Amino acid sequence: MRKFAFASIITGIGILLFWIAFFAIGLAPENAPACYTAYEHAFPLPDAVLSIALIVMGVRALKREKEAPWLLAPAGGLIFLGLVDFAFNVQNGIYTMSIFDGIVNAFINIWCVVMGLAICLQVKKHLTF
Repeated sequence: MRKFAFASIITGIGILLFWIAFFAIGLAPENAPACYTAYEHAFPLPDAVLSIALIVMGVRALKREKEAPWLLAPAGGLIFLGLVDFAFNVQNGIYTMSIFDGIVNAFINIWCVVMGLAICLQVKKHLTF
């Protein structure tokens, strides 16, 4: 469980760093569709909450494995985030704008979904009904 708790902390920090970079240097694709900016600007608040949850619950799970079930909420958030971004990217051609944009966006989307599912499966081992 420790490696998943640690990975959730790193993921939360990564999401925060993405938003810092997004606003500081602008991470929009060169020929982004008109809706791209409005779409992205809907995410800073929920992503901040998700990041904080990943970090706080990851730290709690590192300290006490019995706290691991608290990681289920941010894990679900990661899965949702990855799937919503995937749907937007497919519908708006983000994956095919450039090789770099396609690879980066695919990595982020796959990371979110796989990490969320992996955390859920790992936490399941710690649950007793």
